[in-house]
Amino acid sequence: MPQATVQDGIEIEYEVVGEGEPLLFVMGLGGQLVDWPDEFVELFVEAGFQVIRFDNRDVGLSTQTSWKPPSHRRAIWAFIRRKPLKDVGYTVNDMADDAAGLLAHLKLDSAHVVGMSMGGMIAQALTIRHPLRVRSLCSVMSNTGDRKNGGFSWSMVRQFGNRPTPTRETAVDGAAEMFEAISGPWFDSDVYRVNAEESVKRSFTPVGTARQTAAISASPDRTAQLGQVSCPTLVVHGMVDPLVQPSGGTATAAAVPGSRLLMFPDMGHDLPEPRWEEMRDAIVANTRRA
Repeated sequence: MPQATVQDGIEIEYEVVGEGEPLLFVMGLGGQLVDWPDEFVELFVEAGFQVIRFDNRDVGLSTQTSWKPPSHRRAIWAFIRRKPLKDVGYTVNDMADDAAGLLAHLKLDSAHVVGMSMGGMIAQALTIRHPLRVRSLCSVMSNTGDRKNGGFSWSMVRQFGNRPTPTRETAVDGAAEMFEAISGPWFDSDVYRVNAEESVKRSFTPVGTARQTAAISASPDRTAQLGQVSCPTLVVHGMVDPLVQPSGGTATAAAVPGSRLLMFPDMGHDLPEPRWEEMRDAIVANTRRA
C-alpha cells in the first residue's frame, strides 16, 4: 500500500478506491483505515465517489511518534475537569494538517470530507484551517471541543476509567467489551471480533491511541471558528451514544451556519449497518449542495 510524507517526517498510509469526486474518510480514536467497513465504503463507490481512507498518525501503518503520553487516568480526568492537557506532542490541528498534506500528495485541490468521532474533530479542524480543501463536511458522532457538550457519560467513566493497557492477548476481548458498551442495539459481537482480530494483526499500537487521546484533550474549542465555515455541512449523531453524548452533535450543528442535523434513535457510538444507506444518501445529498 502507498504512503505519503505529509509534514515533519510524518508518513501517512492510505488507500484509494473507486473513481469520481474525491471523498476523504477520517477515522476516530485508535481506529485504522480498515475499520471503515468495506461494504460501507462500497456504497459510496457505487454512488460515484473516489473514497480515500487512511491511518492517522500513531495508528495502523502510519508514522508512530515517540513522545510519552500522559497516563490514561490523567487524560480521563482532564476531560472530566474540562481542562486541556499541556505539553503534548501534537493536537487535532496537526492531524488536520496531515489530512491536508495527504490531499496535496494526491494532487487533489479539494475533497468532500467525512469524519467519525475524533475523525469528526479532525474534519472540522481541516475545514477551519484549510477551507479551500473541503468541498463539503460531514461530522459524525463528534463534538466541537467546547468541553460542555458531547462528553462521555459517567457510566463510561466508571466502566472504563481505570482500564489497564491492553496487550495483544487481551486487545480483542477488551475492545469487544468496550464497543458493546458504547454501541447501539445493532452491535454484533461476532462480526466485531472478526474485524478486531484482523486490525490487531495489521497493527497494535496502544501507546499511539494514548497519544491521540492526549491530542484530543489538548485541542482548543472550535466553536467560534466553526461559525465561519461556509461549505455545506451535515452532522450525524446517535441518540443513544454514551461516549460522545448527543449534545455534541447538536452543538456542532448549532455552531455551523446552515448545517443540517441527522440523528438516529438506534445509533450509539457506532455505524449501525441498517442505517448505512440512509447515512450514505444524506452524505451524498450534502455533497450535492457544494
